[in-house]
Amino acid sequence: MHSTIRTSKKVLCTTLEQIPRGHLIAAGALMVSLAVIVALNPANQTDSQTITTEMAIDATSAETVTYDVNLQLTESNSLITPEDLFSSPELINKVEPVEQAKPTQPLVQELTVKSGDNLSSVFARMGLNDRDIYELFDGNKSAKDLRSIVPGQKFDFLVDSQGKLQELTYYKNVLDSLKFTRNETGFSSELTSLKPEIKRSFRQGTINSSLFLAGKQAGLPINLTMELANIFGYDVDFAQDIQKGDQFKVMFEEQYLSNKKIGTGVILSAEFTNAGKTYRAVRYTSKDGVTRYYTPDGKGMNKAFLRMPVDFARISSGFSLGRRHPVLNTIRAHKGTDYAAATGTPIRATGDGKIIFAGRKGGFGNCIVIQHGQGYETLYGHLSKFGKSVGNGTRVSQGQVIGYVGMTGLASGPHLHYEFHVNGQVRNPVTVDLPKSVGIAANEKDRFNAATQTLVAQLQDLERDSHLALGESQTKSN
Repeated sequence: MHSTIRTSKKVLCTTLEQIPRGHLIAAGALMVSLAVIVALNPANQTDSQTITTEMAIDATSAETVTYDVNLQLTESNSLITPEDLFSSPELINKVEPVEQAKPTQPLVQELTVKSGDNLSSVFARMGLNDRDIYELFDGNKSAKDLRSIVPGQKFDFLVDSQGKLQELTYYKNVLDSLKFTRNETGFSSELTSLKPEIKRSFRQGTINSSLFLAGKQAGLPINLTMELANIFGYDVDFAQDIQKGDQFKVMFEEQYLSNKKIGTGVILSAEFTNAGKTYRAVRYTSKDGVTRYYTPDGKGMNKAFLRMPVDFARISSGFSLGRRHPVLNTIRAHKGTDYAAATGTPIRATGDGKIIFAGRKGGFGNCIVIQHGQGYETLYGHLSKFGKSVGNGTRVSQGQVIGYVGMTGLASGPHLHYEFHVNGQVRNPVTVDLPKSVGIAANEKDRFNAATQTLVAQLQDLERDSHLALGESQTKSN
């Protein structure tokens, strides 16, 4: 028995050398107590050895790393038991530590803005309230962008287990996102803008009924069809000059992100043939950063005035000095042109100038008069409402929305009454000669030619490639 006890003590000493000094004191006290029990009860020696080993190991369990005595050894593929550790203490070094379970991290939750949503309702759907919004806005100027959310935009919320907002990512569009991250003083913000890949595309079409339908059939986006009309709107009246058989060709930019088309850019060059006469335009940005459209030889496409103040409207009544008034039923001069359009259709200033009247004006109803300088004035009548920030003394630029089509005053239906005055005399706005804008300056002509000749050549190349592709397709189909 004494030899067995001596052997046990030797094994235990070897085992305890593996245990930190701080725990040896506690383990030693336990060992002394259990040694007495072993001496008094030799029949239960094996069990006591097992208990002694287990308790010695338990005494070290305050450490972060614990040991699983039931792990399998790689060499023998056998289980390590407490008895094995007692008889072979060197096996302790082969026992693998058990990793502690890591706390579950909060997950990012995505939310899409719905129709009728505001910031409060969006936060409420995430279990947050106005106090959380206040914390986000407090001292963070970038947060003001969140006031103008629109349906379809997305948010990513990261809320911790206590229901506290930690991160918020606001996706303005497919390219721009704004991320807010909680810090010690509130929230910091970071704007990320992705740069899309720009590719050039080409469309062409022939008009059978309207430019709008022809553009749609050619696969031209609606916004570019409108822009095409604006570019050539100084020379072509799209309300009454369009004829069947007119043609257009357009080269424009398309935006791609990760090989996926995400939108369209600007028109780079275009061609429009009206009644057998062809007009061409190229886009150019000057040294001063001003972007306009010009003819290939450098003349300004834009005149001092737009020919039409309403896009794609129909002339319901032309300029006439002997027209019968539709409401008064009397012969009364019609000193302007009426453009019939749906109520709410935007009305644009036909030239740069200053508003000298904005208010109610007799039979014109809601009316705006713009003074353009050099003896030119324009009048816009029967508006349903005025544009944003428009009033007496407001300076406006060509193409700016100044109001919306209506039928206020003496009007039998929604339309715009438009007048054009030169030195106090009314002129027919459809036929009056419009003053032209200044073209490319002489000292910038070489720069202009270098930039735009490529655009003209590419437009012709794309047209040729399009014809070749169409010819090959027809050949294969035959």
